[in-house]
Parts: sequence; C-alpha cells; structure tokens
Amino acid sequence: MDHDALRLFLHLTETLHFGKTSRACNISPSALSRQIQRMEDEVGQKLLERNNRKVMLTEAGLLFRDYARSVLAGWQNLMNKLMDDKSVLKGEISIYCSVTASLSVLPGLLTAFRSSYPDVHIRLQTGDAAVAIRKVLDGETDIAVSALPEKIPGVLNFKILTETSLVFIAPKIPWAFSHALKENMIWKDIPMILSERGLARKKIDAWFKKQRIQPNIYAQVSGNEAIMSMVSLGCGIGIVPKLVVEKSPLKNSVLILALDSLLDPYTVGICVQKRKMNSPLIRAFWEIETESR
Repeated sequence: MDHDALRLFLHLTETLHFGKTSRACNISPSALSRQIQRMEDEVGQKLLERNNRKVMLTEAGLLFRDYARSVLAGWQNLMNKLMDDKSVLKGEISIYCSVTASLSVLPGLLTAFRSSYPDVHIRLQTGDAAVAIRKVLDGETDIAVSALPEKIPGVLNFKILTETSLVFIAPKIPWAFSHALKENMIWKDIPMILSERGLARKKIDAWFKKQRIQPNIYAQVSGNEAIMSMVSLGCGIGIVPKLVVEKSPLKNSVLILALDSLLDPYTVGICVQKRKMNSPLIRAFWEIETESR
C-alpha cells in the first residue's frame, strides 16, 4: 500500500477532521476522501465512521492504524540501515508540541536541523501540551515538547531545554473584579481560569491546597492559549507559564500579577522513546538540540 496514503490516514486518525488534515497535508478534502475510500475498498471494511459532526475510527480502523504505523516504522528502519552516511539523512520525523512551543522552543532547533539535514521531512502537529508525553508513549509522534513530569516513564529519554515560572495573569481591560485586585482580595470571589489537566494544573492544585484556598473556578480549558484568550476578554484570572505570556499575540492584553515565587517553576524539554534513539534521524535531532543550546 502507498506510504503517502498511509501517512494521510495516520494524520487523519490524529485530527479526526478531514478539513484539518487536508490543510495540513496540502490535499483537497475531496482527494483525501478518495484516498480513504480506496484504502477502505482495498481492506474491504469501513475504517472510519463519518457524519456532519465528527469522524470516528471503526474497530477495523483501529487495527489498520496499528498496521500503518508498523509499515511506516519498518520502512524507516530499513532506510536507517541502508544509510551509511548520516550527512545525507532522508526520511520523516514527527514532532508534537503546543502552539506556544512552536513559536518559542522549536524555531532554533528546526532551523539548525534543517540546515544540517535538508532532506529530512518534519511533520509538526500542535495541540494541548498536557497530552504530549502520552503522544510519545502511544507512538503517535516521534518527539514531543513537554513539561518535565514528576516521574519520567522508564521507556523515555527526556532532555531539558528551558525553565519558566508559572505566573498569575489578569485582564488589562477594566472588568468586574478590578477593584478586588487592587484590594488584594483575589482569592475570595474572583473567577479563576485553569488548565483542565497536566503538570501545571497539578502544581496549581497543590498550591491552593497548601494555602487552604478553595478557588472560584470559572472555567477549566484545554491549552494555555485558551487561558490567555479568556483572561484577555475579562473572564477571570489565569495561571500559565511565563513563556506563554511572552510569546502570545495577546501578551499586551493581560497583566502579570506581582505574585512572584508562589508556584514552582515549569521545566520544558523534549522527550522520545529510548528505543527510537537507534534511529539516525532521531539521534541527529537529539544531537542538534545539544549543539544549539
């Protein structure tokens, strides 16, 4: 089966959205649908259930996803063994990160890597940073930019890139609780906008518990960018890594509150399954990171 078609299918299993996959892979939605239809015809079963609202993998689709991953991994492994000169590396690396990381952490790494290995294709996917490590563990991506977990899974290598503080942010515009902020009454009634999961949320919950504070949670959202957006609109106070504020297009719409050192810092790095370090492509990216720090 065509490798490019398998890559399209795998991308679709990640987004579960024909429009997103077609845009990311530079293919029209109709052409993407035809590719999926051809695969379904060849397999003889439905791989995806589709309606106007969502796309879901069937049982056959789940099995075919594992097959596609295995085929592409086997192909890349063969290419790795055939390479006798790492200066002409070819193939593909998949990287998962948040939007903020794609603007702050990755540019230097990717520029250096592409300069050294221009024939390697990088497939970048962005999303919620809280699921980055799970993406690597499940084999959905080769490398992920992630917060340093409290305990690193034994099958992973993790390399620290940077450290940033967690900060409290408030709307810059006048809003219902502007006066309460000035009176230092921020924990009484002010609505809080927090990440729904992830290491930052664990740190925040632990801090609230230690302070014996019952926060007034207005919203729990996926991703720091969503917190920035809701805070800038005057919905409440948020807590995000300072790096997020510095790289956000909304940085001039929020205020960092003078509550330094209240929360433990937030360490960011890249992670990969140890077994994948045998790949010249993965190893080359890892070494580029070391050289560019």
